[in-house]
Amino acid sequence: MREIQQEITPVTKDDLFIVLDHVDALFDYPIHCHSEYEINLVLDTEGSRVVGSSGVDFSGIDLVLIAPYIPHVWKSEQKTNRVVTIQFPEEIRTFPIMFKSQFRKIHELLENASPAVSFSVSKDSRIVSKLLELNHYSGFESAIEFLKILNMLAECDYSVVADINEVMRPSKSRRINKVCQYTMENLQNPIKISDVASLVNMSESAFSHFFKKRTSLSYINYLNNMRIAKACRLLEGTMMSISEVCYETGFNNKSNFNRIFLKYRGVTPSEYRKYINKILV
Repeated sequence: MREIQQEITPVTKDDLFIVLDHVDALFDYPIHCHSEYEINLVLDTEGSRVVGSSGVDFSGIDLVLIAPYIPHVWKSEQKTNRVVTIQFPEEIRTFPIMFKSQFRKIHELLENASPAVSFSVSKDSRIVSKLLELNHYSGFESAIEFLKILNMLAECDYSVVADINEVMRPSKSRRINKVCQYTMENLQNPIKISDVASLVNMSESAFSHFFKKRTSLSYINYLNNMRIAKACRLLEGTMMSISEVCYETGFNNKSNFNRIFLKYRGVTPSEYRKYINKILV
């Protein structure tokens, strides 16, 4: 039975940061958290990422800054994956220098990075090159390069990895809002893409393209996110059995519920409830 592990990182009191470059990462580490900030760059692979209560699929490249104590895990079926991880202590956010005007953007980034922020970057972008080169520096020069990276991230386009309940914010699109409202009201019922497409007078293919373009999520990914979010609330706040939670959230069988919950949270529903009960004691 797995639980969210409290990781002891290699960061010591004398370190400004540490950098780990895994060329053949297996993504076999369980869902975990630690007291440090973490920048994670994943390259040349596809899979799923869970941060806090937000689960998404990714492909090609994934760049995220995670706040301290936020559970996270990456999963992929591929055998070789390139992952660059930078970990640094939480106290950096409150260093006196961070309140100077030259560091304002970095301070705002660290303030906003809860539970995490994801960055829109390409593989050939300058920030990715900087992250891949950081391990080549040492001493004072490495500290300068690290601060450059933080400043570049602060100037990148980024979005908050929201709590799963907030993944879909109000949209300017009347059709998107109509779909989201319908989804929220019918989570416990079977929902077909054809039904939702008909709701906004679109074909299935046109609707799927439209929804992905407007929200950056496939409709199935969004639907699963919302169902898993509701399942988490029921597991946390009620005495309902796993089977009852399964059917209350619209999953057609317990096996499918366990499989999707594991994909989006990195733990099974029963493991999640055990973990929540433990931290609430």
